[in-house]
Amino acid sequence: MADINFSGPSAVPDSRASEARAPSPGAADLRWDIIELLFFAYRDFVGDADHELEAFGFGRAHHRVLHFVYRYPGLKVADLLDVLRITKQSLGRVLKQLLDEDYIVQKAGNNDRRQRLLFATAKGEALVAKLAGLQTDRLSRALRDIGPAGADAVRQFLRAMIDHDDPDKVLETILATGTAKAKE
Repeated sequence: MADINFSGPSAVPDSRASEARAPSPGAADLRWDIIELLFFAYRDFVGDADHELEAFGFGRAHHRVLHFVYRYPGLKVADLLDVLRITKQSLGRVLKQLLDEDYIVQKAGNNDRRQRLLFATAKGEALVAKLAGLQTDRLSRALRDIGPAGADAVRQFLRAMIDHDDPDKVLETILATGTAKAKE
């Protein structure tokens, strides 16, 4: 495996490789620092949970489904598809496993029996709590030295990163909740 030089595109030793991907105008303005920090932060943030999930034969898709079903009891399958932006087929495989292993239950809607509403079971809630605990520990360590104003800046940054052009019921709920909490 070749050594990786993290000093940027100009450090590529093979001139043909650098010619093949000549920088586009304005490439100097690209935020490589933030891009790479986000890659590594995401890797480590989800890595804590990934390791725990492996013991159950689960992956990140299982984690996301469990998270949103726990956080929004009675979430419709259709809304979960919108939130996760995955195909029915992808969700179906993950959801079937979570249902079969009793992490989630599915109930018909009260007004529309065709609706499929999802709820976490006690077993699902325990797993979500364990995973959220691992991630909260990492977040708390990262936020410890920056204080409340820094935590607010992080929250504002992450909210600004979210694409708000696509209406999403759960995202709207999250953003409304965050706004209400910020005003308290």
